[in-house]
Amino acid sequence: MPWGPKFAESVDKMSKSQNANRRLRVVVTRKLPDAVEARMSELFDVELNTTDTPMDRAALAEALKRADVLAPTVTDQIDQSLISQAGPDLKLIANFGAGVDHIDLETARRRGVLVTNTPGVLTEDTADMTMALILAVPRRLSMGMKVMESENWSGWSPMGHLGHRITGKRLGVIGMGRIGQAVAQRARAFGLQIHYHNRKRLHPSIEERYEATYWVSLDQMLARMDIVSVNCPHTPATYHLLSARRLKLMKPTAYIVNTARGEVIDENALTRMLAKGELGGAGLDVFEHEPAVNPKLRELPNVALLPHMGSATIESRVEMGEKVIINIKTFGDGHTPPDRVLPSML
Repeated sequence: MPWGPKFAESVDKMSKSQNANRRLRVVVTRKLPDAVEARMSELFDVELNTTDTPMDRAALAEALKRADVLAPTVTDQIDQSLISQAGPDLKLIANFGAGVDHIDLETARRRGVLVTNTPGVLTEDTADMTMALILAVPRRLSMGMKVMESENWSGWSPMGHLGHRITGKRLGVIGMGRIGQAVAQRARAFGLQIHYHNRKRLHPSIEERYEATYWVSLDQMLARMDIVSVNCPHTPATYHLLSARRLKLMKPTAYIVNTARGEVIDENALTRMLAKGELGGAGLDVFEHEPAVNPKLRELPNVALLPHMGSATIESRVEMGEKVIINIKTFGDGHTPPDRVLPSML
């Protein structure tokens, strides 16, 4: 039992409480799709956040004290201090989202609190958005839209608003998991050459599928790419993975796209280089200090900025909610949830 005797005891207690016909007390921290909230209300004793106002630390602390299950999102920092204040009934943190870098997994494990997430359902939508930015930045779509919004367009000209084609360019994917592979699949259709850096090399059959070249050295890959796509999770090992030093290895004409986590890139260093013309441009859907965005980024003509909307489709949000429900229901029935975050992820 990888979670130890304390976790086994938690499951046993939860099963007994279910047998006593007490419904799980579930606190949901943000507004979810109506269909998801309705189903939760049928199955659990649920507290919904109908205003969608983010909970502050005091509200989160109180929720952890009274809940059997907390269903947070990426905007909720469930750190050591908060988990340490949790009540004795808290047994599960059922995260609404795939990333769990906002949850202190080690403290949860020590307290016998299981953590689940919602992997897989965000893959296609996030890959679509990544590909959209890969297209948008070299073709200067953001700048073109600003021209039209300002009503200053004077008409077509041979040299107006010139960007660069992406066909034949080298794309370097950092993190070749589900999303990275989905990006590679789309990029190949646009004639990009696929390169990647990953903790572990993929099976040869997968490399063959995407005609992908593996780079052991991230430094060497960065120096040779025309476009870099960040698709790795945020962990202590990937914090500022693209540091100022590594960003300077890139070609001055190269573009960088990030739909993963803002903390993977040194945002200040990136901003300085973009302002000086030391990089060709950037497409950013995530930021290091969300929701704050470096104001200098907003002023740059070679940058496309989005408000963390990579997975923002109705379909993905409903599927995420369904996974949360399945994880909670399965755990409440005394079984291991299908999307348990394994200790090996710590």
